[in-house]
Amino acid sequence: MKNWLFFGLLGVIWGSSFLLIKVAVDDLTPLPLVTIRIGLAALFMAAFLALTHRHWPQNRRERAALIFVGVMNTAVPFSLITWGEKDIDSGLATVLNATTPLFTLVIAHLALADERIIPQKLLGLLAGFGGVALLASRSAESISPNPVSGQVAVLVASASYAMSAVVIRRYLRGVEPITIAGGSLIVGALVMVVVTPLAVPLPDLDSIGTQTVLAVLTLALLNTVVAYFLFYHLIDVWGATRTTLVTYVMPPIGLTLGAIFLDETVDWKIVAGAALILAGIVAANWHKRTPAPPSPVAARSAGTD
Repeated sequence: MKNWLFFGLLGVIWGSSFLLIKVAVDDLTPLPLVTIRIGLAALFMAAFLALTHRHWPQNRRERAALIFVGVMNTAVPFSLITWGEKDIDSGLATVLNATTPLFTLVIAHLALADERIIPQKLLGLLAGFGGVALLASRSAESISPNPVSGQVAVLVASASYAMSAVVIRRYLRGVEPITIAGGSLIVGALVMVVVTPLAVPLPDLDSIGTQTVLAVLTLALLNTVVAYFLFYHLIDVWGATRTTLVTYVMPPIGLTLGAIFLDETVDWKIVAGAALILAGIVAANWHKRTPAPPSPVAARSAGTD
């Protein structure tokens, strides 16, 4: 029962990330918000890695792969999702982020010899991206002003997560998952600390409200650090396959929170689009035999912000 409570808590935490981003992004703008969020989380993870005597990989290829993951699994998707949420609803962003497993299928087909797209997977891909097309059609309706540009930003972020998942599986199998998670956060934070001051003016701290401060602290400490430890605890006791079912919990939570707290529109198209995306993921991954469990961090990369 305790682990099911942890599972439910993890779903709520990750599902609420998009609401918190929406709350904070207007005051801070995307890049400063991401920099502060990742920076605080990276400090805590760096302290944990040091206290538990975990070290940076010694293999040159693994180090390069970890740097790539830090950029493409942290800095880039966090920035794109936050930028996209300037214009689109938090609930819609949650649903679009759930497409990461679909992008993973496509990229894995191109990069991994043992991950070919078979007719069943193709059917799942068609259903999932049909759901994306249905969601995109809402942008033409005045009742749901969600520009396509914001939706594309979240979809590109999902593809970035997917690319990272494939790189982790191919090049980082020998590295402990929590080390990959912590190392990628540290790399992402360093990138953002360098890029943000060069790209945008620093925010006026006096203009930042209490609500924004609380949202950012929650994103950094609860939605990133605490969520990571919950996730890896469940990986340890349940295994990766069962734990990654949390992916299916996030869209309904994100939609519900957006509707309740931000008065976002939930119409038949977003419900049907979300259902098609989730059905496509299920269809593409359905199998009768038990597969080898995926890399835990690759699973983490599958669409959770």
